[in-house]
Amino acid sequence: MRSLFISDLHLTPGRPDITRAFLRFLEQDAPTARQLYILGDFFEYWIGDDVMDEFHLQIAGALRRLSEHGVSISFMHGNRDFLVGERFCQLAGCTALPDPSVILLAKEPVVLMHGDSLCTLDTSYIRFRKVVRNPLIQKLFLSFPKRMRRKLADRLREKSMSAAREKTEPSMDVTPEAVTDALTQYQSKTLIHGHTHKPAIHDLEDGQQRIVLGDWDTYGWVLEHNPNGFDLKKFTI
Repeated sequence: MRSLFISDLHLTPGRPDITRAFLRFLEQDAPTARQLYILGDFFEYWIGDDVMDEFHLQIAGALRRLSEHGVSISFMHGNRDFLVGERFCQLAGCTALPDPSVILLAKEPVVLMHGDSLCTLDTSYIRFRKVVRNPLIQKLFLSFPKRMRRKLADRLREKSMSAAREKTEPSMDVTPEAVTDALTQYQSKTLIHGHTHKPAIHDLEDGQQRIVLGDWDTYGWVLEHNPNGFDLKKFTI
């Protein structure tokens, strides 16, 4: 049976081409899989389940139809959509997946992560991540009026893009030590993550591997696991 992994679609009404590609993927490819894992940054941003509009309901409905077809869907938060909550998951027929998580593929443990926590050289972001993932901070943010949340989210996105331009390339990528620590902690030989937008299958020491999912932009990326192993596939949006 096939298991599929995707991340970093950054779905937004401003990129209808990516939305169409994703909906086509759900209709044509995903129904023959046993499981679909979404590993974060599925949406460009998320400021609360109570702000869902027609666009978000369209995506949730498409996922729900796939779930009703018999495909198990798991959703992991990313750094852009960590406020996706129970209401969206219920509408979409998906199960929330902690970051990190361990699943079994061919009876072997596989570590799943979004990937941002592996970028340990980016110390300013790691500090910021710790703050915004605090449940009390999230509860406070979600108590603000919707208009205020939108303004704060826009401001944070602008600040993030500005900071990214000043950071060095190594600081924005995962560190080998963090990868090794994750594999050791969970006694696994395979780590799958997104976030860095650098799709590849990296062979590591002692038969270990790190598989990086691709972001959807000019191309869409899907990792498939089947009886023959892993296959990282891309297609034109």
